[in-house]
Amino acid sequence: MTEEQKFERGTSLSIFGSDRREDFMALIFALAIAFGVYFFI
Repeated sequence: MTEEQKFERGTSLSIFGSDRREDFMALIFALAIAFGVYFFI
């Protein structure tokens, strides 16, 4: 029981190879939604 537990982030479910790319795409997607709401509603 002295073995350290690792936190599994679930990266196997991601369609991207790296977490950084996934975060960057999520940021761009969120900004696109924000601009759409700001300019069209």
